[in-house]
Amino acid sequence: MSYRYKERYLAGYLARLFLHNPLTSVLGVTLILLGVIALWFMPREEDPQISISGGTVIVGLAGASAEEVERVIVRPLERRIKEIKGVEHIYGVASDNVGVVNVMYYIGENREASNLKLYDKVMQNMDQLPQGATTPLVRPFDIDIDIPILSIAFYAKEGSVVESVELYKRIEEIRNALGNVPNVAKTELKGELKEQFNVEVDLGKLAGYHLSLAHIQTALKALSVSMPDIKNRTGDGKLLVFGIANAIESVEDIQNVIIAQYAGSAIYLKDVATVSAGTEIQNLKRAHISYTTDNGFTPLREQVTLSVSKLKGSNAVVIAEDVLERIESFKACLDSVGIGYIITRNYGERANEAVNELVFHLLISIVIIAVLLIFILGFREGMIVTLTVPAILAITIFIAYMSDQTINRITLFAFLLSLGLLVDDVIVVIENIHRHLHDKLSAQKPFDEILIEATDEIGAPTNLATIAIILTMVPMAFVGQMMGEFMKPIPLNVPVAMLASLLIAYIFTPFLAQLFLKKKHHAKGESDA
Repeated sequence: MSYRYKERYLAGYLARLFLHNPLTSVLGVTLILLGVIALWFMPREEDPQISISGGTVIVGLAGASAEEVERVIVRPLERRIKEIKGVEHIYGVASDNVGVVNVMYYIGENREASNLKLYDKVMQNMDQLPQGATTPLVRPFDIDIDIPILSIAFYAKEGSVVESVELYKRIEEIRNALGNVPNVAKTELKGELKEQFNVEVDLGKLAGYHLSLAHIQTALKALSVSMPDIKNRTGDGKLLVFGIANAIESVEDIQNVIIAQYAGSAIYLKDVATVSAGTEIQNLKRAHISYTTDNGFTPLREQVTLSVSKLKGSNAVVIAEDVLERIESFKACLDSVGIGYIITRNYGERANEAVNELVFHLLISIVIIAVLLIFILGFREGMIVTLTVPAILAITIFIAYMSDQTINRITLFAFLLSLGLLVDDVIVVIENIHRHLHDKLSAQKPFDEILIEATDEIGAPTNLATIAIILTMVPMAFVGQMMGEFMKPIPLNVPVAMLASLLIAYIFTPFLAQLFLKKKHHAKGESDA
């Protein structure tokens, strides 16, 4: 009667089920392909995105001092906002005419829900604001789109006649062209100078005519109103509409604005102010750039920085490449007018380099493990263990991709951390198979039954050891605040890798052993030693 081993644990059942199953090799190839596809399409970032919730409430009160603003606006708002569940910090700032309250929620709070709670709480208590206060401006803080992944500095080249306004208009065209790039969340221009008419009032002349700045403000506001004058129907039933041309087209148009009457004569704006066409002189947020050439550093030049942010969970590498490709299409046009640009920040490139470097180190670790196992277990046994590692990592990466994780430094660190652990199960199984194949007592047993018995024999202790390692990672998932969010990929991916290694050890180790290993033949009278 032929010998047949009776399985006792899951390890033995899996080993028998997949030992000669024609789908086992197909399953192995499929798992590796899924891992490669997931690694290719998985969004890449340098660091994991942390869910930070918060917002700012701004309320104005014209004519109020900082002390008054603090007493009637900031303090009441702080008391009401403290009633919101999940608020960690509140920072109130009071200055003349305006009060600002910054709110920060505990890290990990749902951003959309937090923003809605803040808005509702402020709006529900508008009746407690003093008379004359402006409607509260509630502005949520969104770290996902407030931090750019790309920054490009545009400047006028040496010898170029491009002025600040022309530089801004050119870059504004490029900014508008980026609006249809997939997964681009926000584009901003910094350091730009927009075109405008500047009115510099002579306060001495203004006082001489017994006027105030309010007279000038009212007169200029009236020019911004554009409304057609609709008259009654004509005799033949037609509707007559009179169109009004632009009231402001030149400096002279503004200079000839009548702001008041004095002693029966009209007072024009040019009588009390100097009007000029130029850039926004009130904009103090200017930026300059200097770059290196063969002759050293260039003189400082005014520059306009275009910053691009991405949507949460999207691939920073792909978005950066798409945006730079779009900007490259404008290069010939920019060169023709003497505008150059320098990429001052490329988060996508940094993320790609960081991920590729860690993937390279991951491959080096696998090679080191393979060499070490070949010397300790033998060539065939070492290669079996090495062949199972890609399948384990492939399962882990694919599950991470399906759970909407991004691949970043912490995710890959979790893979590196688990790499030394995930080969333990395979090593235990292959070592026990090796022992049984060289055991004299197994000489009369069928080869397949030896593989199944050796795998099933260590099922219980291997399961227990794997579960123990997983349980040591579980508490890390409950760590709060910044550290918990930053290290979250470790408790998410290490347990998955350990469970994958357990299944791979039971399924593929016996399958590969029956392909590469052989049973030792004992001579008569030969001892186990």
